[in-house]
Amino acid sequence: MELTSKIYIAGHRGMVGSAILRNLQKKGFKNFILKTSEEIDLRNQQQVADFYEKEKPDYVFIAAAKVGGIQANNTYRAEFLYDNLMIQNNLIHQAYMNKVRKLLFLGSSCIYPKLAPQPLKEDYLLSGFLEDTNEPYAIAKIAGIKMCENYRRQYGCDFISAMPTNMYGPNDNYNLNNSHVLPALIRKFHEAKEQNLPFVEMWGTGAPLREFLHADDLGDACVFLMQNYDGIKHVNVGTGTDLSIKDLALLIKKIVGYNGEIKHDLSKPDGTPRKLMDVSYIHSLGWKHKIELEEGIRMVYEDFKKKTGIKVW
Repeated sequence: MELTSKIYIAGHRGMVGSAILRNLQKKGFKNFILKTSEEIDLRNQQQVADFYEKEKPDYVFIAAAKVGGIQANNTYRAEFLYDNLMIQNNLIHQAYMNKVRKLLFLGSSCIYPKLAPQPLKEDYLLSGFLEDTNEPYAIAKIAGIKMCENYRRQYGCDFISAMPTNMYGPNDNYNLNNSHVLPALIRKFHEAKEQNLPFVEMWGTGAPLREFLHADDLGDACVFLMQNYDGIKHVNVGTGTDLSIKDLALLIKKIVGYNGEIKHDLSKPDGTPRKLMDVSYIHSLGWKHKIELEEGIRMVYEDFKKKTGIKVW
């Protein structure tokens, strides 16, 4: 990418899209196409076709998606499948039709089988059954990977895919009905501290192991891959280390300064037992994360406190 290249970031107001935008701006890029969901419905084929025809971007980052935690994924199964398929189908196909120079599609670690060996290697894709609670979202993301792969094979398009682990960072979603575990715990512990509540309830046993990557690290990885990678296979992006949800809760409890108890709602599902990414491939390309988990959560909590007066949910 040149500093004058025309860059479209789909989903630029979200946690990942805004991180990509911040990273590009720090590196001196200035020529951005930024459209809100009110300006363009990415599920609408004609609107997306008209947009590409008019704007003619050189580079495209697809960070737009319908996302949520276990409850949202399990409740809105048809919406997660339909909306994500339509968004990515339209964006990827029109990138081909309008001769975009390069495109990066963002997936998710949930594309891997529920009981795949750990850590998760890129080669484990489609080697077993998916976790049922987020299968529709995973199916959509797998389709996006395969679109990029096969548009490259049939048409020679320079379309690549990156698979990030669990994300957290600025512009995260703190709605307890559809957020992911880390922001949900930040909000729960913060409110319990503010209201002097005796305990905080968390879903499941706390035993599942999860890996967490700060959005600014992912933004940096996406720009790195756009500039340095043109292979056919998708690339895992993560830290290569994980911890239990219980230990995550204890870390957030410490950072927030909450002194009450943690109680487990064992009627709620745990989800996949473990999801740790094998990041040896992206390391071999020359990229590694910079923000460690405790430092990252402290940064996010400070950001959260600033926004509580504005309304973050």
